[in-house]
Formats: sequence, structure tokens, C-alpha cells
Amino acid sequence: MAEVVARLGSLAKVEEPLGVRTTYRVGGAARVLVTAHSADDVVAAGQAAIEARLPVLVVGNGSNLLVADAGFDGVAVVLGEEFFDISRANTASGPQIVAGAAVALPVLARRSVALGLAGLEWMVGVPGTVGGGVRMNAGGHGADMITTLVGVTIADVAAGRVIERDAAELGLRFRGSTLKSTDVVLSASFRASVPPMADAGHGGPTGEKLLTDIVRWRRENQPGGQNAGSVFVNPYDGADSAGRLVDEAGLKGLRHKSAQVSPKHANFIQADQGGSADDVLELMRIVADKVHSLHGIKLRSEVRLVGFNTTEFQTEHSEDRQ
Repeated sequence: MAEVVARLGSLAKVEEPLGVRTTYRVGGAARVLVTAHSADDVVAAGQAAIEARLPVLVVGNGSNLLVADAGFDGVAVVLGEEFFDISRANTASGPQIVAGAAVALPVLARRSVALGLAGLEWMVGVPGTVGGGVRMNAGGHGADMITTLVGVTIADVAAGRVIERDAAELGLRFRGSTLKSTDVVLSASFRASVPPMADAGHGGPTGEKLLTDIVRWRRENQPGGQNAGSVFVNPYDGADSAGRLVDEAGLKGLRHKSAQVSPKHANFIQADQGGSADDVLELMRIVADKVHSLHGIKLRSEVRLVGFNTTEFQTEHSEDRQ
């Protein structure tokens, strides 16, 4: 760790709390935490970690992370204010919105409507950032990143360069992509459209109404508190939902120490204030084992597990990814 800190200087902090930067608000510290103010900073942090044989984790809103109580034995990178820009671009194929990787998806949704554009309203119901959303092909309310993503700017920290990639090159699939751990999303461009006459009699509901409807649905159907959204990915065959499988197993409301399966939505696990990330993981194990014994289906984690010495839930969102 010393060589990483020496190389990065004032950008790096040692033993910096990391769990509190997630929506679970449980878990330990990052051995090194770097605040990146430019693409060059991102590349420098990544290369320092690679040379020290340490994993790299880019932390956005932390809405899809569970950090072990023991912490993250690597370099965590937080994107600074330079990655919060949102702008409109007019292209030959129509309007686009360009957003920095640190922009929260609900903010992007609202900003797109304010700019008089349509197509990104679904993002208001996804509590992540642009960077994380691209990496996991975030989605909700009948849409996902594949629907509107045009391309991304990426820091390839292994090669020490910044590159552009079209959306078709990212291998986007249900809650996943082929982006490598050394690929750090810096910004993304999204296809948008100019809506028709914006009222119910001329082309359907306005963007503002869509935003309101999505937020209302989320409040009515999903729990609040300390959680990271859906814990398990729906089975590959699409024959059932993970939430229904957990509910059918009679596990809604099940508690293990400081963690509980939400009584409101069976695919959410909530952590108590001051609780333990290890308790959350153990409850995930209990739930997955029960579902497997009843249905023969092995549930995969949709939450990225950081710092845990386990492979049982490894998916495309394990800590070897951004």
C-alpha cells in the first residue's frame, strides 16, 4: 500500500471508510481511497494498483455494493466533480445527452426532461450512476441501457489510455457487460428524442408525469431503508422472478441478526443501522440455499460483493469488476 500512496500523493487516503459510501451503509474501509479529478487521475490510480497487484474498485453511488466488514484490500476510486457534467448534443441522427460517469441516473432522467427530451425517464427509478449503470446494463420500467446507450468514453487503465467505444462493443446483456476490471467508464452518450405535443391528448403523458408515476410506483412497491435494491438476478430462462421464488419459499420478513428480507419485497434485503455486512451475506446464503432446495434454482447475486472471501455468489458484478 505504501508504494501506491507514495505514487499518488495527496489524491490517496489510507484506511478510508467505504461501507458508508454505499446505500447499505455497512461494511469496512478501503485500504486506499483515491478521489480522481480527471481521466489522468483515473489512469494513474489504476496503474498504481496494477503495479502493486491490488484490485481496483470504482465507487459511484454505492447502490449496488456490499462491502465486507473486513473492508476492501485494494484501491477504491471515487470520481470527483469533473465527472458530474450533463450536456445536450445535436447529431445528424438526432439529439443526444452526454453525461459524466458520476451523474446519478435519477438526476440524468430529470435533467433530460428539463432539456425537453424524452427516452430516459425510466432512469429516475434506478438509484445508481451512469458509470455503474453502463457496466451492469441497469434497467427498470421496461427499459435498460441497451435501449438508448450510444457509446462511452473509457479509461483503459491497463493500457494507460482513454478510448471511445460504441454501445455494441460492450457486450451488454441482462444486468451485465463484457467490460473488464481495467475498463473505467468516464462518460456516456445516450440517444434521446423530442417528444410530440406534450399532453395526454397529443402523444401521451408528459415527461414530468412519467417521472412522477415512476417515483410513485417505486415508493409504493419497494422498501426504503438501508438496502441495495434487488439482491438476486432473475433466473436466466426468465420463467420466474427471484422475488417470487423467495416469497414462495416463505422467506419474506426473515431476519438473521442485523439483516432482514424485506416484508414489502422479497428480493430486497435490508440492513439495520449500525449493522453488519457479514450478516447480510449470511442471510443471502440462507435464502439462496432454501430456494435451491425447493426449486432447484441457484440464485445469482445482483449485488456486487466487495472484500468477501467467497466465490459462491460471483457473477459479472463481483469485485473483479469496476
